[in-house]
Amino acid sequence: MSDADRLSAGASPGAGDILQLLLDGHARTKADLVHLTGLARSTVSSRVDALVASGLVMPAGEGASTGGRPPSRVAFNPRAGVVLAADLGASHATIALSDLGGRILTLSTQDLDISAGPVPVLDAVLTEGRRLLEGGEARGIRLVGVGIGVPGPVEHSTGRPYNPPIMPGWDRFDVPGYVQRAFDVPVLVDNDVNVLALGEQATSFPDATDLVFVKVATGIGAGIIAGGQLQRGAQGSAGDMGHVRVPYSPESTRAPGEERDLEALASGSAIAEALRGQGIAADSSSDVVELVRAGNVTAIEATRQAGRDVGEVLATVVNLLNPSIIVLGGSIARAGEHLLAGVREVVYRRSIPLATQHLAIVQTQAGERAAVLGAAIMVAREVLSPVNVDAYITSVR
Repeated sequence: MSDADRLSAGASPGAGDILQLLLDGHARTKADLVHLTGLARSTVSSRVDALVASGLVMPAGEGASTGGRPPSRVAFNPRAGVVLAADLGASHATIALSDLGGRILTLSTQDLDISAGPVPVLDAVLTEGRRLLEGGEARGIRLVGVGIGVPGPVEHSTGRPYNPPIMPGWDRFDVPGYVQRAFDVPVLVDNDVNVLALGEQATSFPDATDLVFVKVATGIGAGIIAGGQLQRGAQGSAGDMGHVRVPYSPESTRAPGEERDLEALASGSAIAEALRGQGIAADSSSDVVELVRAGNVTAIEATRQAGRDVGEVLATVVNLLNPSIIVLGGSIARAGEHLLAGVREVVYRRSIPLATQHLAIVQTQAGERAAVLGAAIMVAREVLSPVNVDAYITSVR
């Protein structure tokens, strides 16, 4: 549905709906907005004036004249606020400030042990966040929200981690409530794969509306974007590929009839265990990556087989969701193209031809900033939703 169709479906679009037409970064005249919305010029004018007064929209020069005085144009102001975003990993934290357009203004990364528990980890994030807010490019800009990505399942409606396997002490901890003691703004929390999907889409595939990001590391999970929207499911557990049972395949090295969860077969820990069973020293995902990069044939084949196992599950995902792009990320994906080759081998063979006709299966291109950028985008989209924009304009009048 186009922006104009969406707006015309509502009873009376407000200023927040008008703003949605400007979030693409293009400047428009009031006449343009009248044409797109079908609203009266006086209505559009009053709502645009309210957006300008709020700081969310700013003058953007003059449009082309058709005779007489050139019309003035307006555009979205991405510097109307900043978002504090944090990507928490097992042993690190990346903390950044972003404008409302998803541009990272400043960023820092530090060693941080997630197993230390929520209070010391979040205190460190808040301390660094305050430092970033007090200096540099973001000084004096209003903080509008905080976004946090964590390496475990999250009940998105409450922002509480839910039985996260590598986060002792975090189970059902009220992360938003704790952060709001320091910053009285909306706080959104999601699992790392979902924010990675948002960051990858924004950075590498901005025109893709159907994308699946698959992280293969110590665990395995997927972030699903369908119809342009991140899909979390009813409680926030959508994309938990790691606990899908993988059927026996004749190409597999497993015994006939042996079925295990994908994570038990294809995660970095599982590959390392398989290598140890063959007399090769490997204790972690990083050990597997080093072996593959060093050209160890056994490690390369084990990684390719892990890709085939991931492909067995993804073939079903492709048939169900019909994405246009599958992106592979995580530590094992960075070992080279062996995991990618295994995934492609199975997905293109087992999925229906119509679903794979234009399907691209690629390695991540967004780099180390993808997750923290995705956390910032998650908050910006919430803050700039029509209902929240209308509420903000009402509060500042």
